[in-house]
Amino acid sequence: MTRIFIDADACPVKDEIYRVAGRHRLMTYVVSNSWMRIPQSPLIEQVVVDDGFDAADNWIAENAITGDVVITSDIPLADRALKNGAVVLGPTGKAFTEQSIGMSLAMRDLNAHLRETGDISGGNAPFSKKDRSQFLNVLENTLQKLRKG
Repeated sequence: MTRIFIDADACPVKDEIYRVAGRHRLMTYVVSNSWMRIPQSPLIEQVVVDDGFDAADNWIAENAITGDVVITSDIPLADRALKNGAVVLGPTGKAFTEQSIGMSLAMRDLNAHLRETGDISGGNAPFSKKDRSQFLNVLENTLQKLRKG
């Protein structure tokens, strides 16, 4: 049975995930470094990990397996989850795949280097309504495909 794992500390689409997961009656794990308010549901479990570096990522990577869905914008976590066979989606609806993860890792490293040297500044574009809508469509389609097997 498919489960959903949310890298929750900075996830802007938690409410959308709760709604879609509830419709599909899927167990959802909300993994974070601190307590946060979540809906009361037997299908939603909050997992608060210690403050150690990458503790939430480690918990997700150790538990997500083939057939599960991981929601994260963390590219190294996406890579680890893909290696375990999970489907990985970013909060904008971008699907990380075995074919795309290498380029995503390389771009992450390049951008980090360019920020360190001062050649670029700033971060990602602001999260938009279009991103939210795109995410909802991709999550719904992904869950339907997984259900069909």
